[in-house]
Amino acid sequence: MSIATKRGDQGTTSLVFGRRVAKDHPRVAAYGSVDELNSALGLCRAHAQGSRAREFILATQHELISLMAELAVDNSDQDRYLDKAKHPITEDNLARIDEMVALLEAQTGGFEGWILPGENLVQAFFDQARTTCRRAERMVVTLQSKGGVVRPVLLQYLNRLADTLWLLGRECLT
Repeated sequence: MSIATKRGDQGTTSLVFGRRVAKDHPRVAAYGSVDELNSALGLCRAHAQGSRAREFILATQHELISLMAELAVDNSDQDRYLDKAKHPITEDNLARIDEMVALLEAQTGGFEGWILPGENLVQAFFDQARTTCRRAERMVVTLQSKGGVVRPVLLQYLNRLADTLWLLGRECLT
């Protein structure tokens, strides 16, 4: 099967389970922003110096694929999706992020004020990923405010991930 199906030529796309929506639908904007975040994290992983950061990012990228998949499910298919999902985002994923925050804060001292992006290449990539994560979070909130079903853990995940990306960027300065 070709990637170029031509089914989207008229400005629509398929959600999980085949329902079609406009490409500017809030659900598409939400999972599209998470996709952008995953790409930004790829730059971070490619340039990160420490194996701990690379391993954290790789695990996060896999989790973001699950998060995107869930966001790509119509409200009426949510239960069906969760019954079949192999790796939905759960409290365990939040705990993994919280552990990284604790490690990084112990190392960097936590928040002591804003630092301009661009002190070095890796820090700039992490700040780009952080701001992309915040945009994805806003898009998920928009989806929710327009009636989209969003499990609370998805927003919690994106919120905490953005904080973690800020800390990872600070780690690159030490």
